[in-house]
Amino acid sequence: MKAFKTVSESSVEAVHLVLPNDVNLLNNLMGGQLMHWIDIAAALTASKHANSIVATVSMDSLNFKHPARLGEMVRLQSNLVSVGNTSMKIKVDVWAENLQTGNKIHTNEATLVFVALDDSGKPTPVPGLMH
Repeated sequence: MKAFKTVSESSVEAVHLVLPNDVNLLNNLMGGQLMHWIDIAAALTASKHANSIVATVSMDSLNFKHPARLGEMVRLQSNLVSVGNTSMKIKVDVWAENLQTGNKIHTNEATLVFVALDDSGKPTPVPGLMH
C-alpha cells in the first residue's frame, strides 16, 4: 500500500440530471435524493483513497443553501479533507446548473466520515494524506 496519497488522486466528480422522480411538490430536488448522491460520491472518494470497501460513519453536516430544480444539472465534487488511522473525512460541494441559462449556483455542502474495511469487515489502516 502507498504510504501517502494526494487529494487529487481520490477526488470524484459526479453529475446528475434532476428528473421528475427526484423532486418534491415544489419541483425542487428532494433532500433525501441529494443525500443519497452525496453519500455515493463521498464513498467513492474514500474507496479510491483506501483501495478498500468503506462504510459511512457519519454525516457531520449538510447545509441546504439553495434548491436544485427539476431539469437542472447537479454536479458533486468530493474531496478528502483529512485522514486518521482507519477513517477519512470528506467534503462534498454541490452545484446546480440551469441548462437553459447556464446559471450555476453552489447549492449545498456536506462533510462525511468513512472507515476503511478489510475483507472480514474490520477497520483497516488507510494511506496518509499529502496536501
